[in-house]
Amino acid sequence: MSRMHINLFIQSRGHHEAAWRHPKSSRLPLTDIRYTAELAQKAEAGLFDSIFLADVLGLWNDVESTPFNWLEPITALAAVAMATSRIGLIATCSTTYTEPYNLARQFASLDHISKGRVGWNIVTTWSPQAGANFGNIGQVGHADRYERAEEFMTVVKGLWDSWADDAVLDDRAGGRYADRTKVRTIDHKGPHNPVLGPLNMPRSPQGRPVFVQAGSSDTGKSFAARHAEAVFTAHLEKATAKAFYADLKGLIEAEGRNPRQVLILPGFSPIIGSTEVEAERYAEELNELSDPEVGRHRLSQRFGGYDFSKLALDQPLSVADFPDPSKNEASRSRTEAVVALVARERPTLRQLLAKLAGARGHFTVAGSPEKIADLMQDWFEDGAADGFNLMPPVLPHQLDLFISEVVPLLQKRGLFREVYQGETLRSHFALSRPEVRFG
Repeated sequence: MSRMHINLFIQSRGHHEAAWRHPKSSRLPLTDIRYTAELAQKAEAGLFDSIFLADVLGLWNDVESTPFNWLEPITALAAVAMATSRIGLIATCSTTYTEPYNLARQFASLDHISKGRVGWNIVTTWSPQAGANFGNIGQVGHADRYERAEEFMTVVKGLWDSWADDAVLDDRAGGRYADRTKVRTIDHKGPHNPVLGPLNMPRSPQGRPVFVQAGSSDTGKSFAARHAEAVFTAHLEKATAKAFYADLKGLIEAEGRNPRQVLILPGFSPIIGSTEVEAERYAEELNELSDPEVGRHRLSQRFGGYDFSKLALDQPLSVADFPDPSKNEASRSRTEAVVALVARERPTLRQLLAKLAGARGHFTVAGSPEKIADLMQDWFEDGAADGFNLMPPVLPHQLDLFISEVVPLLQKRGLFREVYQGETLRSHFALSRPEVRFG
């Protein structure tokens, strides 16, 4: 029997935009490594596959009312690696504003430090703040970002394969540290990232980090079908998650890859209470702490700066109130999901912003531990997910409840591990180690 995979997505003091104000959220500064390390240790005790740290390459304009800044993820995970022993460690890094040689070195180093527990969340950065911080005026267009990403993947894969597994001899008596015939240049001459190589460190325990990806536009899905080994995706209901799951698995197979070697993990943000009433009360508390104008501003950012200021908070929305997502150069897949929700449910702007406040367009639900376990089992067994990207609305409180109340139910049903079977992220995800493409 296959078992579901669970990743903990650590962000701010929880994924609800008002989590930082809730009395049960952590009081540690987001720049205190103890905060991240302690959450990782909790997730490891709960036998999660991995933790994930996102990244933002600029300061959001709503910093006055929203804490959306934290430690740089690669640096943070190096520290977390020393505070944990089994759990996988996934960090975001951009192909748009990073040099491939540096990224390859950093992730290879992390994989060595953690003894094979690292994953790379591959993003093609869309935020307008980022471009101005890296010498560009405005945003890099959607198509151009993915064109750059394809070349980037060619380069980093080549660098991670530039050392054969047995290149290091460490022969003290014979005086040979490495077999130079098993270390090669890659001599890549592309338009964006010409790189000679080789990488200046041996191949890492997993061969290369696990490739994680989160774009769900048509271009993003094609990219995932070629490269991803795990996919984080956002859905507001099971029906769209099932359709995405079937579509992407088909695209993976069409690329000649094994669909079982690519996990699909929808974002899931449950509010857990001992009863339905208690969970709903918790949700109301969070929404009462939210500022709808912060939500309006974030919605504008998602739609590339579109002005929503003239929309009344309590008037039902229509698709005509939104720009065409297919022309959006920012977060295309998320805007498509928002417009589809508006077409389906006709919420007011206040209702839409409350829904997005919970987890930015990921699936949210409030309920008892049994309800949460039932829902996860249904999605997992009905072809909507290989597991979940868990996004607790308040940290650490809702994570603690999930581990103590929901995990045992999943284990009792045979849906989740009771012990780690391996020591690497690839072993947790049941992924094969890539053969070195050398020579």
